[in-house]
Amino acid sequence: MLLGLGSALAQDIPPRPNPPRLVNDVAGMLTPEQVAALEQKLVAYDDSTSSQIAIVTVPSIGDYDIVDYAQKLGEAWGIGNKGRNNGILLLVAEQERKARIHTGYGLEGAITDALSKRIISNTVVPAFKEQRYYEGLDRATDQLIALAKGEYKADATTQNRPRAQDSGDSSWTFWIVIGILLLFILLRNRGGGGGGRRNRGFGGGMVPPIIFGDFSGGRGVFGGGGFGGGGGGGGGFGGFGGGSFGGGGASGDW
Repeated sequence: MLLGLGSALAQDIPPRPNPPRLVNDVAGMLTPEQVAALEQKLVAYDDSTSSQIAIVTVPSIGDYDIVDYAQKLGEAWGIGNKGRNNGILLLVAEQERKARIHTGYGLEGAITDALSKRIISNTVVPAFKEQRYYEGLDRATDQLIALAKGEYKADATTQNRPRAQDSGDSSWTFWIVIGILLLFILLRNRGGGGGGRRNRGFGGGMVPPIIFGDFSGGRGVFGGGGFGGGGGGGGGFGGFGGGSFGGGGASGDW
Protein backbone atom coordinates (compact mmCIF):
# COMPACT_ATOMS: atom_id res chain seq x y z
CA MET A 1 0.00 0.00 0.00
CA LEU A 2 2.72 2.46 0.98
CA LEU A 3 4.89 1.41 -1.96
CA GLY A 4 2.02 2.11 -4.32
CA LEU A 5 1.48 5.55 -2.80
CA GLY A 6 5.17 6.36 -3.03
CA SER A 7 5.26 5.30 -6.69
CA ALA A 8 2.26 7.47 -7.50
CA LEU A 9 3.72 10.48 -5.75
CA ALA A 10 7.03 10.00 -7.57
CA GLN A 11 5.33 10.34 -10.96
CA ASP A 12 2.37 12.60 -10.33
CA ILE A 13 1.86 16.04 -8.87
CA PRO A 14 0.54 15.69 -5.29
CA PRO A 15 -3.07 16.81 -4.95
CA ARG A 16 -3.76 20.15 -3.33
CA PRO A 17 -3.72 19.56 0.44
CA ASN A 18 -7.05 19.36 2.22
CA PRO A 19 -7.20 20.92 4.73
CA PRO A 20 -4.92 23.50 3.10
CA ARG A 21 -1.35 23.77 4.39
CA LEU A 22 1.68 25.80 3.37
CA VAL A 23 4.20 23.19 4.54
CA ASN A 24 3.69 19.78 2.92
CA ASP A 25 6.43 17.32 3.87
CA VAL A 26 5.35 14.47 1.60
CA ALA A 27 8.87 12.98 1.69
CA GLY A 28 8.98 12.95 5.51
CA MET A 29 12.22 14.91 5.80
CA LEU A 30 11.10 16.96 8.80
CA THR A 31 9.78 16.23 12.28
CA PRO A 32 6.16 17.18 13.11
CA GLU A 33 7.48 19.95 15.37
CA GLN A 34 9.60 21.38 12.56
CA VAL A 35 6.66 21.27 10.15
CA ALA A 36 4.50 23.08 12.71
CA ALA A 37 7.13 25.78 13.28
CA LEU A 38 7.52 26.48 9.57
CA GLU A 39 3.76 26.42 9.05
CA GLN A 40 3.21 28.96 11.81
CA LYS A 41 5.78 31.34 10.34
CA LEU A 42 4.47 31.08 6.78
CA VAL A 43 0.82 31.40 7.81
CA ALA A 44 1.70 34.58 9.73
CA TYR A 45 3.51 35.91 6.66
CA ASP A 46 0.55 35.13 4.40
CA ASP A 47 -1.82 36.68 6.93
CA SER A 48 0.10 39.95 7.14
CA THR A 49 1.13 40.41 3.48
CA SER A 50 -1.12 38.14 1.34
CA SER A 51 2.03 36.68 -0.27
CA GLN A 52 2.28 32.90 0.04
CA ILE A 53 5.40 30.77 0.43
CA ALA A 54 4.73 27.05 0.14
CA ILE A 55 7.25 24.35 1.07
CA VAL A 56 6.77 20.98 -0.59
CA THR A 57 9.06 17.97 -0.23
CA VAL A 58 8.43 14.93 -2.44
CA PRO A 59 10.13 11.52 -2.48
CA SER A 60 10.90 11.85 -6.19
CA ILE A 61 10.00 13.88 -9.25
CA GLY A 62 10.31 10.81 -11.48
CA ASP A 63 10.96 11.65 -15.11
CA TYR A 64 10.13 15.32 -14.64
CA ASP A 65 12.68 18.09 -14.83
CA ILE A 66 12.45 19.94 -11.52
CA VAL A 67 11.53 23.20 -13.28
CA ASP A 68 8.62 21.53 -15.08
CA TYR A 69 7.52 19.76 -11.90
CA ALA A 70 7.58 23.00 -9.90
CA GLN A 71 5.65 24.83 -12.62
CA LYS A 72 2.95 22.15 -12.78
CA LEU A 73 2.65 21.95 -9.00
CA GLY A 74 2.54 25.71 -8.51
CA GLU A 75 -0.14 26.16 -11.16
CA ALA A 76 -2.18 23.14 -10.03
CA TRP A 77 -2.25 24.33 -6.43
CA GLY A 78 -2.64 28.02 -7.30
CA ILE A 79 0.01 29.22 -4.84
CA GLY A 80 -0.32 32.96 -4.36
CA ASN A 81 -3.31 35.14 -5.17
CA LYS A 82 -5.06 35.45 -8.51
CA GLY A 83 -4.17 38.70 -10.24
CA ARG A 84 -1.26 39.37 -7.88
CA ASN A 85 0.51 36.06 -8.55
CA ASN A 86 2.51 36.58 -5.38
CA GLY A 87 3.37 32.99 -4.59
CA ILE A 88 6.67 31.22 -4.03
CA LEU A 89 7.20 27.46 -4.13
CA LEU A 90 10.20 25.98 -2.35
CA LEU A 91 10.33 22.45 -3.77
CA VAL A 92 12.59 19.64 -2.56
CA ALA A 93 13.01 16.31 -4.36
CA GLU A 94 14.61 13.90 -1.90
CA GLN A 95 15.68 11.07 -4.23
CA GLU A 96 17.13 13.37 -6.88
CA ARG A 97 18.69 15.57 -4.18
CA LYS A 98 17.41 18.69 -5.90
CA ALA A 99 15.84 21.86 -4.54
CA ARG A 100 14.15 24.73 -6.34
CA ILE A 101 12.75 28.17 -5.60
CA HIS A 102 9.91 28.81 -8.08
CA THR A 103 8.64 32.39 -8.10
CA GLY A 104 5.24 33.73 -9.14
CA TYR A 105 4.95 36.49 -11.72
CA GLY A 106 4.21 39.14 -9.14
CA LEU A 107 7.36 38.57 -7.09
CA GLU A 108 9.89 38.14 -9.88
CA GLY A 109 10.91 41.79 -9.57
CA ALA A 110 11.77 41.45 -5.88
CA ILE A 111 13.12 37.89 -5.94
CA THR A 112 15.14 37.62 -9.12
CA ASP A 113 16.56 34.42 -10.55
CA ALA A 114 20.03 35.50 -9.39
CA LEU A 115 18.86 36.06 -5.82
CA SER A 116 16.99 32.75 -5.82
CA LYS A 117 20.15 31.00 -6.98
CA ARG A 118 22.13 32.63 -4.19
CA ILE A 119 19.68 31.36 -1.58
CA ILE A 120 19.75 27.86 -3.02
CA SER A 121 23.53 27.75 -3.31
CA ASN A 122 24.51 29.52 -0.09
CA THR A 123 21.74 28.50 2.28
CA VAL A 124 19.82 25.42 1.17
CA VAL A 125 22.57 23.29 -0.36
CA PRO A 126 25.14 23.59 2.48
CA ALA A 127 22.51 22.76 5.12
CA PHE A 128 21.05 19.87 3.13
CA LYS A 129 24.49 18.35 2.57
CA GLU A 130 24.66 17.96 6.36
CA GLN A 131 21.04 16.72 6.51
CA ARG A 132 20.01 19.86 8.37
CA TYR A 133 16.84 20.15 6.33
CA TYR A 134 14.85 22.25 8.75
CA GLU A 135 17.65 24.78 9.20
CA GLY A 136 18.04 25.16 5.45
CA LEU A 137 14.33 25.66 4.86
CA ASP A 138 13.93 27.96 7.85
CA ARG A 139 16.77 30.26 6.81
CA ALA A 140 15.76 30.18 3.14
CA THR A 141 12.21 31.26 3.94
CA ASP A 142 13.53 34.05 6.19
CA GLN A 143 15.61 35.32 3.29
CA LEU A 144 12.70 35.08 0.84
CA ILE A 145 10.48 37.01 3.24
CA ALA A 146 13.14 39.71 3.62
CA LEU A 147 13.46 40.08 -0.15
CA ALA A 148 9.73 40.21 -0.76
CA LYS A 149 9.02 42.61 2.12
CA GLY A 150 6.90 45.51 1.00
CA GLU A 151 6.11 44.03 -2.41
CA TYR A 152 2.46 43.50 -1.45
CA LYS A 153 0.21 44.39 1.48
CA ALA A 154 -2.76 42.35 2.56
CA ASP A 155 -6.17 43.70 1.61
CA ALA A 156 -8.08 44.82 4.68
CA THR A 157 -11.17 43.03 3.38
CA THR A 158 -9.40 39.68 3.41
CA GLN A 159 -8.26 39.86 7.01
CA ASN A 160 -10.06 38.72 10.11
CA ARG A 161 -8.85 41.66 12.13
CA PRO A 162 -7.89 45.29 11.39
CA ARG A 163 -4.33 45.92 10.26
CA ALA A 164 -2.02 48.83 11.01
CA GLN A 165 -0.99 51.13 8.21
CA ASP A 166 2.59 51.41 7.07
CA SER A 167 4.80 52.52 9.94
CA GLY A 168 5.94 55.60 8.02
CA ASP A 169 2.35 56.77 7.49
CA SER A 170 1.60 56.02 11.13
CA SER A 171 4.47 58.18 12.31
CA TRP A 172 3.30 61.13 10.22
CA THR A 173 -0.27 60.69 11.44
CA PHE A 174 0.89 60.70 15.05
CA TRP A 175 2.90 63.91 14.71
CA ILE A 176 0.11 65.66 12.80
CA VAL A 177 -2.29 64.86 15.64
CA ILE A 178 0.25 66.11 18.22
CA GLY A 179 0.80 69.30 16.20
CA ILE A 180 -2.93 70.04 16.10
CA LEU A 181 -3.22 69.48 19.84
CA LEU A 182 -0.26 71.73 20.61
CA LEU A 183 -1.71 74.46 18.38
CA PHE A 184 -5.00 74.15 20.23
CA ILE A 185 -3.20 74.51 23.57
CA LEU A 186 -1.25 77.59 22.46
CA LEU A 187 -4.36 79.32 21.13
CA ARG A 188 -6.29 78.53 24.26
CA ASN A 189 -3.50 79.87 26.50
CA ARG A 190 -3.32 83.07 24.50
CA GLY A 191 -7.06 83.72 24.69
CA GLY A 192 -7.67 82.47 28.22
CA GLY A 193 -6.22 85.38 30.16
CA GLY A 194 -4.47 85.05 33.49
CA GLY A 195 -5.44 82.90 36.44
CA GLY A 196 -8.57 80.90 36.73
CA ARG A 197 -8.99 77.22 37.19
CA ARG A 198 -10.06 76.77 33.60
CA ASN A 199 -6.47 77.19 32.48
CA ARG A 200 -5.48 73.99 34.19
CA GLY A 201 -5.34 70.80 32.20
CA PHE A 202 -5.14 71.60 28.48
CA GLY A 203 -5.16 75.37 29.14
CA GLY A 204 -2.37 75.16 31.71
CA GLY A 205 0.06 73.66 29.26
CA MET A 206 -0.19 70.14 30.60
CA VAL A 207 -0.85 67.48 27.99
CA PRO A 208 -2.56 64.41 29.41
CA PRO A 209 -0.48 61.22 29.27
CA ILE A 210 -3.13 59.47 27.16
CA ILE A 211 -2.20 61.63 24.17
CA PHE A 212 1.31 60.25 24.03
CA GLY A 213 0.53 56.78 25.22
CA ASP A 214 2.31 54.74 27.81
CA PHE A 215 5.60 54.20 25.97
CA SER A 216 7.26 52.85 29.09
CA GLY A 217 4.79 49.99 29.16
CA GLY A 218 5.19 49.24 25.48
CA ARG A 219 1.71 50.49 24.53
CA GLY A 220 1.16 52.85 21.67
CA VAL A 221 -0.87 56.02 21.50
CA PHE A 222 -4.60 56.09 22.07
CA GLY A 223 -4.55 52.85 24.06
CA GLY A 224 -4.53 49.27 22.88
CA GLY A 225 -1.81 48.25 20.49
CA GLY A 226 -1.27 51.74 19.09
CA PHE A 227 -0.52 52.42 15.46
CA GLY A 228 1.92 49.54 15.20
CA GLY A 229 -0.30 47.09 16.99
CA GLY A 230 -0.37 43.54 15.71
CA GLY A 231 -2.21 41.23 18.04
CA GLY A 232 -1.77 37.52 18.42
CA GLY A 233 -1.70 35.08 15.53
CA GLY A 234 -4.86 34.45 13.54
CA GLY A 235 -6.36 31.16 12.53
CA GLY A 236 -4.88 28.51 10.28
CA PHE A 237 -4.04 28.82 6.60
CA GLY A 238 -7.12 29.74 4.58
CA GLY A 239 -6.05 28.22 1.26
CA PHE A 240 -4.27 29.09 -1.97
CA GLY A 241 -5.70 31.90 -4.06
CA GLY A 242 -5.11 30.89 -7.67
CA GLY A 243 -1.73 32.45 -8.39
CA SER A 244 0.24 31.86 -11.61
CA PHE A 245 3.91 31.23 -12.38
CA GLY A 246 6.09 32.18 -15.30
CA GLY A 247 9.02 29.85 -14.70
CA GLY A 248 11.21 32.26 -12.74
CA GLY A 249 13.47 31.00 -9.96
CA ALA A 250 16.52 28.80 -9.55
CA SER A 251 17.49 25.20 -8.76
CA GLY A 252 20.40 23.38 -7.18
CA ASP A 253 21.70 19.96 -6.13
CA TRP A 254 23.09 18.85 -2.80
